[in-house]
Amino acid sequence: MSEDEVKSESLEQEANHVLEEARMVLPGIQALFGFQLIAVFNERFATELTSYQQKLHLMAILFVVLAVAFIMTPAAYHRQAERGQVSRRFIDLASNLLTWAMVPLLLGIVLDVFLVSHLIVEDVLISLAIAVVTFAIFLGLWFIYPRSRARRRRDANRSM
Repeated sequence: MSEDEVKSESLEQEANHVLEEARMVLPGIQALFGFQLIAVFNERFATELTSYQQKLHLMAILFVVLAVAFIMTPAAYHRQAERGQVSRRFIDLASNLLTWAMVPLLLGIVLDVFLVSHLIVEDVLISLAIAVVTFAIFLGLWFIYPRSRARRRRDANRSM
């Protein structure tokens, strides 16, 4: 099979893949969420983070909560609205929610990277630079690269 060879999947296969992808992402999000919650009860959180930084951490937690909601919605929807069947609507909904979950997850991670960096290096500009680089890496790998590959594939199919 060549690198650009494409094989179509049935709706059932697509459903299995999108749910498996959600299952791959969810444990990482859950672990991050757990660490975020534990941090709040750490003495250093209250003593070394300003009120503004604590609010940034709360925002990061809320972004991760939003990501969890997006990730888990396809399973809840399927169980209640399309039990025993698979539709194109479900595949599209699940795919879109999984993609959209990456946005608040990215933002939550970047905010926490900024806060941890600031605690360690004690310099706002360096911490901001680290957060921006982190943002760029995730943006590139999670959104720009996949969309550029999809665009190239569409362009190649049109030229055939």
